[in-house]
Amino acid sequence: MANALARETSPYLLQHADNPVDWHPWGETALALARTSGKPILLSIGYSACHWCHVMAHESFEDPATAQVMNELYVNVKVDREERPDLDRIYQIAQQMLTQRSGGWPLTMFLAHDDQRPFFGGTYFPPEPRHGMPAFRDVLVRVAEYYREHQRELRQQNDALMEAFATLESPPADAGTTLDDAPLRAFRSQIERSFDRAHGGFGGAPKFPHPTSIDRLMRDWHATATTPEPDLHALYMATLTLTRMAEGGIFDHLAGGFCRYSVDAEWMIPHFEKMLYDNGALLASYAGAAVATGEPLFARAAAHTAAWLLADLQSPEGGFWSSRDADSEGHEGRYYIWTPNEAQAVLDDRQFAVFAARFGLDRPPNFEGAWHLHAYRSVEDVAGERGETPDAVAATLDAARERLLAVRERRVPPARDEKILTSWNAIAIRGLAIAARALAEPALADAASRALDDIRRTQWREGRLLATRKDGRAHLNAYLDDHALLADATLELLQVRWRSADLAFVRELLEALLAHFEDRDAGGFWFTSHDHEPLIHRSKSFADDATPSGNAVAATVLQRAGYLLGEPRWLAAAERTLRASWSGVSRQPQAHASMLTVLEEFLHAPEIVILRGAAADIATWQRELARLYAPRRLVFAIPADAPGLPEALADKAPRGPAVAYVCRGSTCSAPIEDLSVLLRNLRLALSS
Repeated sequence: MANALARETSPYLLQHADNPVDWHPWGETALALARTSGKPILLSIGYSACHWCHVMAHESFEDPATAQVMNELYVNVKVDREERPDLDRIYQIAQQMLTQRSGGWPLTMFLAHDDQRPFFGGTYFPPEPRHGMPAFRDVLVRVAEYYREHQRELRQQNDALMEAFATLESPPADAGTTLDDAPLRAFRSQIERSFDRAHGGFGGAPKFPHPTSIDRLMRDWHATATTPEPDLHALYMATLTLTRMAEGGIFDHLAGGFCRYSVDAEWMIPHFEKMLYDNGALLASYAGAAVATGEPLFARAAAHTAAWLLADLQSPEGGFWSSRDADSEGHEGRYYIWTPNEAQAVLDDRQFAVFAARFGLDRPPNFEGAWHLHAYRSVEDVAGERGETPDAVAATLDAARERLLAVRERRVPPARDEKILTSWNAIAIRGLAIAARALAEPALADAASRALDDIRRTQWREGRLLATRKDGRAHLNAYLDDHALLADATLELLQVRWRSADLAFVRELLEALLAHFEDRDAGGFWFTSHDHEPLIHRSKSFADDATPSGNAVAATVLQRAGYLLGEPRWLAAAERTLRASWSGVSRQPQAHASMLTVLEEFLHAPEIVILRGAAADIATWQRELARLYAPRRLVFAIPADAPGLPEALADKAPRGPAVAYVCRGSTCSAPIEDLSVLLRNLRLALSS
């Protein structure tokens, strides 16, 4: 018989609906059962694309003997961390405090029956003792015994844990503290020390893409580009990392898109899950770098990543699904790997020779006796060896990719998590908007608009956002990240195509942030809304994790929109957020790359260009400006007949076919009616 998870929308929870474990979703029913029974709660947190979550499920949760122990001793609660990041944040921190070890998924926590405070935890536990880890069934029995026999000691431990939670937030910088560029300089020094000079990226294996750090380095370079000593090494660190990732096995060389991370330092073998948020963020990074450098590899990586998003993750309604699993047919990576014989059966002799030289099929296997595609040799090197032009080799590679992809698509694909998360959709919308501008691809803007319209139609109700949707059912109060990232994405999309309704939506989202999430005493924003379910801790974090800090994105959008629309309240809220983060930003700037964007644009107000006039004329101006890499510049092409403009934009009136108004902070230029004059003025401003 199915357990209580059968009524949930999360694919991850539904994967456990037929377990012999008496699972419950997090909620009052489960919490009340724990209170009345006196049984501690076994909380298991994971997500659909998580390989080790599947392993533990198969080994333990599908095992009747283990399930019997769990059901006798615990109230068992299963949580999808993607739907409930609030719970995941709290209990990941608690696990690290209790065990002094890093967290991860699956997360296995044991909570008191009456107040949900954790008293023991870990991540993956094997079914038998292995690699110094105890057997899961032994852990279950011993933890339950300890809980029964040591209530007093556990209460004292829990009190100490809650005191530790209370110290996580540092006091804000007071009004007299000068906010300067010291953290920006410290970040630049720290990131260089962690840079892998051989393979790009930061740190060793496992190696994650860190698009926020890449974007920060690109901004550092651009800020110095016209000075006597441009920071060319910042550009080198960013572009080498982007190059090695695009050539590495972390990139899907057939369909496009990036896997979550590389298990080695060379970007060769990935953890094969493909996440919406990674690909949305990397799409933006590659598109921006393509404009900045003119490097065809970056434009190609961006175009292929966007194509994969649209082909594989965009739902018929427009919103984007969450992820592709790492596993296929019970084995990680099986969907992606090849043997030379398999490839030869698909390709002609010339195609195979070129493809094998480029992607290593003429070398020893690199993944469990098989071959995972990794670009070992450049197109130019292969062309030189064969006496062909690079263009001819590139065309051959494209033809080979199409044939191999057609065969691969007949394999059993990894499972797809088809829930639609507001925050991750926002990251994808932002990436598509930036790529549409950089690559001059209107179809990407169309896809971004469809996704935004879908989220707004289904997950925005009576001035409040909902966090997730599956099979037409949207639910769960949205979090800080949902609001901030969606406002940011909408502002980016407005720079591709103007829709006055989208500007109104940005205003609604920002007002909802201020009304429901702001810490009005200390500044910044709580992760959960004021009317959210009470939990053992209410988090307020300024550091980035797998996605940009919600506080940083909120402050960035408040700052930019505050200047755009002349809203002093928004500018003040952004500064309060920056001051609230100042202690952490100053101590650990590398962990706060997104907050550094807030600081940079606080010290140097963003440049906002407003184009007004006939739609066709201002579109020409907009395309010319899109050719210039300017991360601190926003460009809005607003047709002369655009309805419902707020006063701050309406007073920048059309004049003739096209006119530009250039604003820096709260100061705007006289109207500029000549495109060449506009471009010259922007270049002069950059060099001043």
